[in-house]
Amino acid sequence: MKVQDLMTRPAITCHVNDPLNMAAHRMWDQDCGALPVVNDEGRVTGMITDRDICMAAYTQGRSLDTLLVNSAMASHLVSVHPEQSVQEVEQLMSTHQVRRVPVVDGDGKPVGVISIDDIAREAVQPDSKLKNGLVRVAHTFAAISRPRIPKKVASMHAAVRAVGA
Repeated sequence: MKVQDLMTRPAITCHVNDPLNMAAHRMWDQDCGALPVVNDEGRVTGMITDRDICMAAYTQGRSLDTLLVNSAMASHLVSVHPEQSVQEVEQLMSTHQVRRVPVVDGDGKPVGVISIDDIAREAVQPDSKLKNGLVRVAHTFAAISRPRIPKKVASMHAAVRAVGA
């Protein structure tokens, strides 16, 4: 199965110089948690999530209308092409611990987004064409959900919380 068979289209995007409140508004209107970020040429240069927006407002102590998308977006870009296999995108999601991946054309312009949710919905269909779909989705979810901080740091955080309780 190919990415183009499952991706959501069209890609709803925001610009690198949009204020964060515009990106948040677009996410609210489109009922999505992430947007590909495009530059002046219309090429995808990053992704921004609802969590990125919240953390930017919190850490910078400013309102969303005064912060730009480029101050909060993830600029390490993982993208795929429509012709790639779903298995390839699952591997990228697992490796890079991302839930959503922009789908781009040969010029790097967005044509859609594929998410782990899209793959999971397909995997539970009785006539799904995903081979071992449920098992693969479970493995992808597990990889995405791995803690990103080292265990030593996580245990120190837990100890501090326990002392403060």
